[in-house]
Amino acid sequence: MPGFHHVELWIADLDAVRSEWAWILSRLGFTRADEWTDGETWTAGGAYLTLTTSPNLSDAVHDRRRAGLNHLAFQGGDRTAVDAIMAEAADRGWHPLYADRYPHAGGDQHYAGWLENASGFKIEVVAGP
Repeated sequence: MPGFHHVELWIADLDAVRSEWAWILSRLGFTRADEWTDGETWTAGGAYLTLTTSPNLSDAVHDRRRAGLNHLAFQGGDRTAVDAIMAEAADRGWHPLYADRYPHAGGDQHYAGWLENASGFKIEVVAGP
């Protein structure tokens, strides 16, 4: 069956952003499946996302503008649900991006919000049809 099995994000200081990720992933319908000192795994829809700190990091700074991961896009529910997430995000450690073009920064037919957290990870929360 096609699709992602899992995604693993290496984060330099997970403790600094753990609550930010916990809020957004819970809000998007993920469930924490496992947690350990240097990481945690969240599941949804048969796939999982692992957030972890690794001693093998070559650089402690994540820059979404460099080669590699730019952002993760999540199903956010209907437009009302996406609006609610975007309204709550700033109080939960997520900085809105492209606010002047929200909710159509991705084009007139695309309803979504973009957020960036304290460690520079960008996510997109997409409304369903």
